[in-house]
Amino acid sequence: MEDGEFDQRLRDLQREYLEFLDDEEDQGIYMEKVKQMIADKSQRLIVSVNDLRRKSPERAKNLLENAFEEQIAFQKALKDYVSSIDPTYAKEQEEFFVAFSGSFGNKHVTPRSLTSRYLGNLICVEGIVTRVSLVRPKVVRSVHYCPATKKVMERKYTDLTSFEAFPTSAIYPTKDDEGNPLETEYGLSRYKDHQTLTVQEMPERAPAGQLPRSVDVVCDDDLVDKCKPGDRVQIVGNYRCLPSKQGSFTAGTFRTVLIANNITQINKDMNLNITLEEVKLCKRLARRTTVDMFELLAKSLAPSIHGHDYIKKAILCLLLGGMEKILPNGTRLRGDINILLIGDPSVAKSQLLRYVLQTAPRAITTTGRGSSGVGLTAAVTTDPETGDRRLEAGAMVLADRGVVCIDEFDKMSDIDRTAIHEVMEQGRVTIAKAGVHATLNARCSVLAAANPVYGRYDQYKTPMENIGLQDSLLSRFDLLFVMLDIADADHDNMISEHVLRMHRYRNPKEQDGEVLPMGSSVEMLSTENPDNDENEEARDTIYEKYDPLLHGNTRSKKDQILTTKFMRKYIHIARLMKPKLTQEASDAIADEYARLRNQDMMDSDVARVNKLFGTNSL
Repeated sequence: MEDGEFDQRLRDLQREYLEFLDDEEDQGIYMEKVKQMIADKSQRLIVSVNDLRRKSPERAKNLLENAFEEQIAFQKALKDYVSSIDPTYAKEQEEFFVAFSGSFGNKHVTPRSLTSRYLGNLICVEGIVTRVSLVRPKVVRSVHYCPATKKVMERKYTDLTSFEAFPTSAIYPTKDDEGNPLETEYGLSRYKDHQTLTVQEMPERAPAGQLPRSVDVVCDDDLVDKCKPGDRVQIVGNYRCLPSKQGSFTAGTFRTVLIANNITQINKDMNLNITLEEVKLCKRLARRTTVDMFELLAKSLAPSIHGHDYIKKAILCLLLGGMEKILPNGTRLRGDINILLIGDPSVAKSQLLRYVLQTAPRAITTTGRGSSGVGLTAAVTTDPETGDRRLEAGAMVLADRGVVCIDEFDKMSDIDRTAIHEVMEQGRVTIAKAGVHATLNARCSVLAAANPVYGRYDQYKTPMENIGLQDSLLSRFDLLFVMLDIADADHDNMISEHVLRMHRYRNPKEQDGEVLPMGSSVEMLSTENPDNDENEEARDTIYEKYDPLLHGNTRSKKDQILTTKFMRKYIHIARLMKPKLTQEASDAIADEYARLRNQDMMDSDVARVNKLFGTNSL
């Protein structure tokens, strides 16, 4: 395409985008947005692709397919429009940027599904930030002065991460055309902030047996420092190919980056789609006097596991969490509840952990031998490109404000186990390595499952000898449960009947021999949360349907349990509540605490007397 044709096409596109922005006759949405942008002294306007699609479907389609050319035209149109509203502000700022939001359809991807067909497209990537580089200045325009000729020359720089199709040479000019030396005027030169992130796919969405994939993201100007390691983000940007690094021997391979234009932080709770009706429903359910809500929720937790009622109540408390308190002097009292399940094999410890993984709004699972202390907290690594040191977040930092499930807790080495002491008590990870001193938030609850020292619980030894963990670690667990596999004919009969009933039941819609799904989560294909949930049928079902084949004698028709989907929503709404202690409750707790301490003292005194004088002397 000739230059003249290209410029003419760019002008036509610019005119169309200017008409879209100048919507005074229509609804005036973007006119107000631009005015607000000028008032905020900002340079970035957020445009919804849905609005563009409604007004100009062809432009929206081309924008997603041929992102660079369209965005150059859009940004020029925005600058023209700002000039017409506020000419002085438009002169102050060299360029304006357009950020996009809305529904991207099949362009809404994760780092795993990001393939070569998306190159040159505008896409939306969802993932978790694992690495963030330092913010560095990048030269945009340099000014040079020649002492011999007394002339000043300036030069603009664009590289492969710019929208321009033809990047300028990266070589800094040292001599002018006649060979006279040039001096760089650093004070007059213009720079922009530049930062790179690494976004990895969500831990809960990564398929088993494969390494999680990641994509590099380039952030410029006002997008730097928008997120930190451990944040879950949606990044809208242009997917582009760059030449591979120097020294790469494979010909024809390229490095791909995402050039960001909009960064939005998301929570896993966003996928819950909680509506106003559901909030009212939860409140109405909680007010019912006929039902003890705590009992009902505990019963609905892991219904496929028989018994363990007390433990289920404790896990429900862990999911709801306590009240975190920041005192006026800056002291933080954690509100996270930590639970340790210790006991014989085959008492469904791991199954309870699996259920928490499906129910908690944010949960990460790991096992004892499969994780190192650094992998749980944080690591300091060296960036191969720049040589800078950087922080990489571990599992507990990624699970901030969530739950970490650690199975086979007894198989961890002592060195790795000491790494989580600070997290469990203070809710943070402090690192002082190789000149890097940093503190990361890791306010997470720990649910750990372990076997006793001898494989099975030895009833002839004391609990401390059976558990075999350090006292300092045990004191950080608020609740500790010893789960025993006791041989009892009636009890075994009930468990075996329950297990057989669970195994022989199949949904009428399923084929014989088809794999049972563990719980599928539908991904949202939009940067915004749609108000209306399509699945009306699922919304109405709060209770699990009673099935005589599945539930048998263990449950009557009146004895209902809640569905997992509703449980997750109820727990999320309950977590937002901030309860306050009454004076009566405070007094009752204080008295009970004093009584327990007193009882403990009396028991230890009796034991001490027995030890001194022998058991027969009393």
